[in-house]
Amino acid sequence: MMKSILRKIIFYSVALFATSQALDGVTVSGGFAGYALAGIVLSVLFILVKPVLSLITLPLNIITLGLFSFVINAIILYLLTVIVPGVAIGAFRFNGLSFFGFVVPAFPVNDFFAFISTSVFISLIVGFLKWLTKE
Repeated sequence: MMKSILRKIIFYSVALFATSQALDGVTVSGGFAGYALAGIVLSVLFILVKPVLSLITLPLNIITLGLFSFVINAIILYLLTVIVPGVAIGAFRFNGLSFFGFVVPAFPVNDFFAFISTSVFISLIVGFLKWLTKE
C-alpha cells in the first residue's frame, strides 16, 4: 500500500516536471521541493477527489466514451493550482509542428485548453511510466 502511494507520488512528480518542460503554460516554482509537494498533493487529489468526480459525471463519461475523464483531470489540476501556490497553468502559444510533411500551424491556447492539454500530457506520461514499471 505504502509502496504504491510512493510510486504514484514519484510518477506524478516526474509527469509534472516533463509537462512543465514540454508546455510553456505550465510552471512549477520551488525546484525539487516544489515538484515533490505538487506530486504529493496531486496524488492525494487523484486518490480522493477523482473517484467522487468520476461517479458524479458518470453519465457524461459514458456519453463521451471516456473522453470526459480529461475534463475531470483538468478540474483536479485546477484544484492543484489553487492548493499549491507554486504551481501555475495558464494560456500559452503553441509554436506549430512540422513532421514528415504534416504541418500543424501555430495557434494560441487559452486557459481552459491549457488545463486540458496539461491533463492529456500528464495522463500519457503517467500511463507510460506505469507501463514501463509493469504496474
